[in-house]
Amino acid sequence: MAKNILICDDAAFMRMMIKDILTKNGYNVVGEAENGLKAVERFNETKPDLVLMDITMPEMDGIQALKKIKEMDPSANIIMCSAMGQQAMVIEAIQSGAKDFIVKPFQAERVLEAVKKVVG
Repeated sequence: MAKNILICDDAAFMRMMIKDILTKNGYNVVGEAENGLKAVERFNETKPDLVLMDITMPEMDGIQALKKIKEMDPSANIIMCSAMGQQAMVIEAIQSGAKDFIVKPFQAERVLEAVKKVVG
């Protein structure tokens, strides 16, 4: 059965790129969010197997959204995406419950490797 994935990134082209990589490899994208607030809402609506979450977003950043989602569902699987040079944020994300992180700009193989590692 295909795994359901929620994509959260404030850049529409990033969401499109990630969605393309995932759907071509048999994953089901159940929703997209352009900021942390929407990510939390969409998580509640869709109950995905995995969330791919950008760190730097308006309204509510990815770290705050990660913490909110983990409060609602401690077993939630979340992989963070961040640009180079955000090591402190990456460490905070992992300590807050993220399962992995992908550094932008990323390769399709790295995205798939992280997703497979977390949800198979």
